[in-house]
Amino acid sequence: MWDFSTEPEFEAKLAWMRDFMVAEVYPLEALEGIEEADFDRLLEPLREQVKDQGLWAGHLPPEHGGQGFGALELGLMNEITGASIFGPMVFGSQAPDAGNAELLAAAGTDDQKARWLEPLLAGEVKSAFSMTEPNSAGSDPTLLRTVATQVDGGWKIDGLKWFTSNGSAADFLIAMVVTDPEAAPRSRATMMLVPTDAEGLRIVRDVPTMEDPVGERGRFRAGGFGHAEISYEGVFVPDADVLGPVGQGFAMAQRRLGPGRIQHCMRWLGQGRRAFEMLCERAVSRHAFGTTLGEKGVVREWIADSAAEIEAARLMTLHAAWKIDRVGAKEARQEIGMIKYYGAGVLYRVIDRAIQVHGGLGYSTDMPLESMYRNARAARIYDGADEVHRDNVARRILAAYQPREVPTENVPERRRAAAEKFAELIDVASLDL
Repeated sequence: MWDFSTEPEFEAKLAWMRDFMVAEVYPLEALEGIEEADFDRLLEPLREQVKDQGLWAGHLPPEHGGQGFGALELGLMNEITGASIFGPMVFGSQAPDAGNAELLAAAGTDDQKARWLEPLLAGEVKSAFSMTEPNSAGSDPTLLRTVATQVDGGWKIDGLKWFTSNGSAADFLIAMVVTDPEAAPRSRATMMLVPTDAEGLRIVRDVPTMEDPVGERGRFRAGGFGHAEISYEGVFVPDADVLGPVGQGFAMAQRRLGPGRIQHCMRWLGQGRRAFEMLCERAVSRHAFGTTLGEKGVVREWIADSAAEIEAARLMTLHAAWKIDRVGAKEARQEIGMIKYYGAGVLYRVIDRAIQVHGGLGYSTDMPLESMYRNARAARIYDGADEVHRDNVARRILAAYQPREVPTENVPERRRAAAEKFAELIDVASLDL
């Protein structure tokens, strides 16, 4: 039996988080033109309150400064923090730092943890995950072309990456590179720690996107930086900076991305629920053609569909988290895949409906909906395109079935036999009456 309940003490923490987000975090969305240093100073007292509540970096074990929460607890927390782009930053769970910290905690040496993990948790450095490439399918990391060649004392990296989120602002990268092109597809790649000031490493640009059409490299935006294109030209990485076993980069990436999708999906639910609340408030507030928008049949359909989709996505995500906590992420791959593509679609549709109900106001930057909408479109691409996850889920489902031969002979005879059997059952039933 599924049980998504948590301890009363944790429920009290969730209640505190909800109030804290409304009172302290949502107002940050009105900030414009603030410098990065000033923004960090603004966040510091809020982060101290989070730490006092024992809610800082909940994804990490206590020995690394976190809280050691399970997937279900983290999911419930991220549902709350994800309602604003600033929530994860205040709670120490922002991407890509959170996922990189988990990798360092799980696979890093003592020296690597001291050099990179501890400063990352203290907020002294920023990180980025450098895997996606412009010349290979982003949803298939077995096709990576950036190569690390073994040399005396370490490796030299050559290649080109892009969509390295936060890359132009990061102090170090976790780079996924091919170390053995002749190995099996899932044993070719290795993760390496690379300082962004390493010789031969060049930040080419921030790729202009719907989120940032200008693509100004290094330009601070409250909520994060852009998605960098990075050139590696003979970048030397000492053996001491190889993260985890050589050839295990693919497995480590799956470890990073799998449980992390629970947090992604719950953040999406937080965003979706906030958009849904805006939709409903607008529906009962705005009048047109003699009635409120909420009295129009099509708007009521949008509200009902959005409520059902949000509830379905939430239950699916909590079930996936519950399963991870009990049998591990590997055994929950089907559930994780389903929530990724279904949750991303729900987020997109709910925000789209909310914008439509708000009309020009929703399309403007006076409301957070337009920013939420752009981010929602990206959700259907990153961490693997929706179509890839659908295909993987279908393959796993079909693997449990065996081909069955459909008989084509004596069809009339079989139908006659079935009819006689049905008649017998009718006779027996009438005798019982």
